[in-house]
Amino acid sequence: MPDTIIAPVIPTAPVTPAVLEALRTIVGDKGLILDEQGKQPFVTDWRGTNIGTAAVVVRPANTEEVSRVVKLCFDNGIAIVPQGGNTGLMGGATPWPTHSGILLSLGRMNHVLDVDPVGYSMTVEAGCVLQTLQETAAGHDRFFPLSLGAQGSCMIGGNLSTNAGGVQVLRYGNARNLVMGLEVVLPNGDVWNGLRSLKKDNTGYDLKHLFMGAEGTLGIITKAVLKLWPAPKDVCTAWLAIRDPQAAIEILSEAHAASDDNVGSCELMSRACTDMVLRHIPGTQDPLKADTPWFLLLEWSSSRPKAEGAEGMSDKMEQFLGEQLESGRVLDAVIAQSEAQARNMWVIRESVAPASRAEGPGLSYDISVSISKIPAFIEKGIKASLDILPSIRPYPLGHIGDGNLHFSFMGPKGMDRETLKQYSPAITRAVNDLVRDMAGSISAEHGIGIDKIDELAHYRSRIELDTMRSLKRALDPKNIMNPGKILRL
Repeated sequence: MPDTIIAPVIPTAPVTPAVLEALRTIVGDKGLILDEQGKQPFVTDWRGTNIGTAAVVVRPANTEEVSRVVKLCFDNGIAIVPQGGNTGLMGGATPWPTHSGILLSLGRMNHVLDVDPVGYSMTVEAGCVLQTLQETAAGHDRFFPLSLGAQGSCMIGGNLSTNAGGVQVLRYGNARNLVMGLEVVLPNGDVWNGLRSLKKDNTGYDLKHLFMGAEGTLGIITKAVLKLWPAPKDVCTAWLAIRDPQAAIEILSEAHAASDDNVGSCELMSRACTDMVLRHIPGTQDPLKADTPWFLLLEWSSSRPKAEGAEGMSDKMEQFLGEQLESGRVLDAVIAQSEAQARNMWVIRESVAPASRAEGPGLSYDISVSISKIPAFIEKGIKASLDILPSIRPYPLGHIGDGNLHFSFMGPKGMDRETLKQYSPAITRAVNDLVRDMAGSISAEHGIGIDKIDELAHYRSRIELDTMRSLKRALDPKNIMNPGKILRL
């Protein structure tokens, strides 16, 4: 990310006493947060690096209130920053320091409206916490596959607005692939009701895809119809010590057929990354004390329960790992024998972000390239970064099944954040240029937000950027909806 980001021009209309009173009429006193201490968690991003301002935090309780709040802001030219669980990493839900408008939090809109287990769908409000939706689906013997480290606090509206990825993308796709319909409040306050639970609807433009990945710049997602799947009944989780990243992609390639196309997740972890989690996250245990720089977390799952005497996922995994050991790709491996052991493996993978915060200042790049190019990218990317700062500490990891790497570094031991920032522009350019040369993406799943607004402008074509600006101007002519995110207008 660039060292210094210059704020775009955003609307500066103030929240006047009359507007504030109108907001109070719409949402009531319990829907407003005015004191600075109360606003602080909303205007500060998860990492604590982006801190903005807002005249008031508005917490509507339903779609009608969202619509009335947005219409009020539209009529008065007041900027709106929509926010879900505030767990994003790019500042997309954080106001700019120059923001004089409102922050609209969807946290009170947290109801599951309908579960249709026969039709494999669930209709929910945008403020539902992701883990709650996973548990609700499981309670109906169904499975909602969106899964990421922040699932205990992130909200589905934010997940969809950022087109969140996570550890199940390999099998089920990104967030946009998990949605049948949406309800959205447009920047003028109109409500588009697209809550259709249809698998096939070929009636012109598919509007829901405009709003997923738009990070709240085109409208506010208030409800969604989500797809469900059969609940997994036979799950096998394994932790593999592997030869190198090339071995990882070869293992994945052969795992599809060996598992009868039941690969759910395939996560690459470096030894440096694993050790960092073990240092900082209490209760984690090393699944495999192997002297190797690379590990693979591999999970297979089937909705068919293992029949007595029949071959299940664990049997297939054991046979597969034996073959991979003989090939030299796998150096050692352990299959989880209990849910607790499997959970420990996943806690290690999901705790990298909090562990890195505890470790100290660092740099992180959320990139994607085609799966076959991952080993070359890791090798060339690490070399290019070490050429700039030889003492920087690489700890790459990622969802290699979908080509997404979190290409991350910890600063040299003893180096403070401000010193590390001096190297950030050069390392960013080296990493992102390599992504471009390999026909990849500079943001695989985290989005653009504030942090990558200039990087997007640097790497996307004029035609792509102009088309996005045309859509923004058409839907949000006053530029009040999450202004200054993704694009400079």
